[in-house]
Amino acid sequence: MEKDQLTFNDLPTVVGELCDRIASMENLLTEKLSKQYETKENTHVPMTVQEACAYLKMPLSTFYYKVKKDDIPVIKQGKHLYIYRDELDRWLESSRKNPAPQSFEEENKSMLASHRRKPNLKNW
Repeated sequence: MEKDQLTFNDLPTVVGELCDRIASMENLLTEKLSKQYETKENTHVPMTVQEACAYLKMPLSTFYYKVKKDDIPVIKQGKHLYIYRDELDRWLESSRKNPAPQSFEEENKSMLASHRRKPNLKNW
């Protein structure tokens, strides 16, 4: 119904339509929120060497070379090597040349901590 044609007699139907629309919006919001929380999967999952190589897109020989140099965090059970995906992700993040972008406050705090002398706050 258009706004110009509303009368007092139309009020119950308009309120009913509004309630239906609000209920459908609430359903959409609950679906979105439930999907948002469902996507978080458990990343502390053990992987085999082949799965880790596929995850890293790395040849098997390079993987074993990095394991031998103790670059990649692995667990050895008998003759088998296991790698946790979350530890592999942390290892990738730690070997980043440029650190992940920080917020303005974190960046400012790290810059102030990197100076040898404390800034003169009287001049600020």
